[in-house]
Amino acid sequence: MMNSKPYSESCDQNRNPIFKVIEPLFCDKKSVLEIGSGTGQHAVYFAKKMPHLIWHCSDQIEYHHGINLWLNEASLKNAPPPIPLNVSEDSWPKMDVDAIFSANTVHIMSWRNVIDFIENAYKLLNKNGLLVLYGPFNYNNTYTSESNARFDHWLKDRDPKSGIRDFEALDNLAKNSGLQHISDTQMPANNRILCWQKK
Repeated sequence: MMNSKPYSESCDQNRNPIFKVIEPLFCDKKSVLEIGSGTGQHAVYFAKKMPHLIWHCSDQIEYHHGINLWLNEASLKNAPPPIPLNVSEDSWPKMDVDAIFSANTVHIMSWRNVIDFIENAYKLLNKNGLLVLYGPFNYNNTYTSESNARFDHWLKDRDPKSGIRDFEALDNLAKNSGLQHISDTQMPANNRILCWQKK
């Protein structure tokens, strides 16, 4: 088992632009559940920057060792151990959550996973809670850049069930679950931050 922390260069590159957008969204929140924490880098950075929040990591169990290496080194009081969670296969935790954040996950998931993710997010969130997604998205079945088109083809070659999701399909899914779209923020490298609120 590896003892060197897993590392994602993109996490270092996008963490500050993401922080600038989520800080005002989360300023009055007490707890956030991150879906697909990956290496754990975002969790450590955001928990350190927003000490008023409890930042709960979650991911499939095989990623927990790496996440724990980051969390243990940071030793933050507001970043507890990761929660085992596959959005479609595991029972979602029963917890008090004001926001759910996820970066670069819905294009890796199957559409079935995305449905389960959004439906369960709605159930878990407190009233006025936020669902915040970061990543590349299409609009009206159209890529926003050539690089996103190439990335989508690469994703589908690797796993035909994955792929960059259409904003309209995500918004319909969110709306049908009871979430209201409140913002769409342009980010560097042809990414966006989408935010919905539970009413």
